Amino acid sequence: MPYICEIRKKLNEIKEKDEVIILAIETSCDETSAAVVKNGRAVLSNIIASQIELHRHYGGVVPEIASRKHVEAVNPVIDEAMREAGIGFDRLDGIGVTYGPGLVGALLVGLSTAKALAYALSLPLVGVDHIEGHISANYISHPNLEPPFLCLVVSGGHTHLVWVKDYGDYEVVGMTRDDAAGEAFDKVARVLGLAYPGGPSIDLISKKGNAQAIQFPRAYIDEDHFDFSFSGLKTAVINYLHNLKQRNETYKIEDVAASFQQAVVDVLVDKTIKAAEKTGLSRIAVAGGVAANSALRQCMTIRTREHGFELFYPQLVYCTDNAAMIGCAAYYKLIHGKIDDLFLNVEPSFSKIVADRRQY
Repeated sequence: MPYICEIRKKLNEIKEKDEVIILAIETSCDETSAAVVKNGRAVLSNIIASQIELHRHYGGVVPEIASRKHVEAVNPVIDEAMREAGIGFDRLDGIGVTYGPGLVGALLVGLSTAKALAYALSLPLVGVDHIEGHISANYISHPNLEPPFLCLVVSGGHTHLVWVKDYGDYEVVGMTRDDAAGEAFDKVARVLGLAYPGGPSIDLISKKGNAQAIQFPRAYIDEDHFDFSFSGLKTAVINYLHNLKQRNETYKIEDVAASFQQAVVDVLVDKTIKAAEKTGLSRIAVAGGVAANSALRQCMTIRTREHGFELFYPQLVYCTDNAAMIGCAAYYKLIHGKIDDLFLNVEPSFSKIVADRRQY
């Protein structure tokens, strides 16, 4: 009861404050991150402890190893975030944390830490959907960006077209029916013998290749819908390489990578443009790890300019998993009184945003 009374008091105080400061925690996959964010858009610190080098040895993220590393890193990362922000815990107004989707063990580390801090400091706890976090990364990089807009969220685990109607109000108009785009990048990179993570490796080597060398398929599923499918494309690349090997023929990795990447980008951009036209939205944002892909940025820039759309995408540091984007999303939930109790649990396979989907 004392905790509940303190939280109610805090919420009333927050409504009157000019500056609302949130400590955010992100541990959904293989980055341990903590950030201090003021008023949702001013990042006072954003510390990221990456596990990429550790998991690169295995060609992908090993969930148990990721969880153990989060346990080791989470407290030092939080301490560093607070030091860099130059504030004490007494200045905080809330604790934001990713509760899903993601790896269950990894999520539990962040959520357990956030609950402990919220209880010990008598602060509101704000659970944030990871996809909502990626969308919110654009608010940090573009302080003048306001809803409504269409957002392409594309990463290793997610590929969604989201109609951002307002802060916290979303409607999914399209999503992948199988592999996420980033997942396809990782799998094709592994077949080509490129280093994990596959997205950056393919993007780098593609700069030396011919994107028109091989005509890999583009899966549009249904011209009247905005869903994606990348499983068939991935299989087409594997079969292409297998057939060449059987015939003892050589190939240029650069051309295969570039042609595959272009096939992914073409579908992502085409579907996004059509969805914007269908919904009548004039602003398009891109978010998630694959938003850092240079070919996607270039193609999306050209196509949106041709159609008269405004285009937004985050700075590179906010494309991959980070706590600053979680702090941004948590701020808008907090100021509207949307907080969670200490019984909040992780949702490794569920996204509230995806649940709010409309079929087009």
